[in-house]
Amino acid sequence: MAARARHDSTQPQIQHGAVYLRAPERSDIPLWLTWFNDWRTVRTLARKAPMAGWAEEGWFNSMPEWWGKSDYVFAACLFDGDRNIGNCGLHEIDLPNGNAALGIAIGSPDDQNHGFGTDIVRALLEFGFGQLRLERIGLDVYAGNPGAQRVYEKAGFTVEGVLRHAAFREGAYLDIVRMAILADEWRAASK
Repeated sequence: MAARARHDSTQPQIQHGAVYLRAPERSDIPLWLTWFNDWRTVRTLARKAPMAGWAEEGWFNSMPEWWGKSDYVFAACLFDGDRNIGNCGLHEIDLPNGNAALGIAIGSPDDQNHGFGTDIVRALLEFGFGQLRLERIGLDVYAGNPGAQRVYEKAGFTVEGVLRHAAFREGAYLDIVRMAILADEWRAASK
């Protein structure tokens, strides 16, 4: 895929389709607080309580300790307007064994169901398999989130199993679907 350029004519290092990924900036915090205090956004994430500004500031200030070591977190932006629409990352990175966990959140419900999630996941896979030389990238998704499951399946993830009643949300226990993709599967799907 040919690299696209932003409005300032620079080419982002990590991109796919309509999106590019960049490092988080302190200026992202107010927007992210808005998203992570909106039930429509967090209902499918592992968040349990509203997020405070001091907590997000603390997380941001701790990044030098772990960014590029155990985790990479990115702001997901659209080429169209250079607008931040979410965040994503690779977590629990285990380079000796070639493993990582993938996480993604699209902030506004208005930006969901436009294919941006698939582009974000594919950009992360390119980074993880292409740059970090990982062998396996996995994730967990609530069984009650079929839209996310479709995004991951389109990107080449396979269901590895179900953790029965592993999460409590909205007054009920939910199953968690464990999915993963291997480097060879990603290479085959990328051709």
